[in-house]
Amino acid sequence: QVQLVESGGGLVQAGGSLRLSCAASGSIFSINTMGWYRQALGNQRELVARITTGGSPNYADSVKGRFTISRDNAKNTVYLQMNSLEPEDTAVYYCGADLRLTWISDYRPYWGQGTQVTVSS
Repeated sequence: QVQLVESGGGLVQAGGSLRLSCAASGSIFSINTMGWYRQALGNQRELVARITTGGSPNYADSVKGRFTISRDNAKNTVYLQMNSLEPEDTAVYYCGADLRLTWISDYRPYWGQGTQVTVSS
């Protein structure tokens, strides 16, 4: 059983900061890309940032220069440092990871349950 558990969401004023964490656990053989996605009310889920096993990040244009993604491969954990938050960043943030359970299985996407981030103006 694989679990991705997010933490760190909450309510913050515009201009403030939050740090999200996501830990993957269970019978995991290896993890490829890990990332953060968000879904605002009435909108589709969108990519916020993702990072490869080697540490190469990729960001949505809307968060470049404000958010930083990082990961600890030894802990199967990915982080998202969010600075200069704006009301438009309000959404449920989901952790996603492409992982495989055995050495012969394909990589498949797994998702966390989501954590709410609310930015007040």
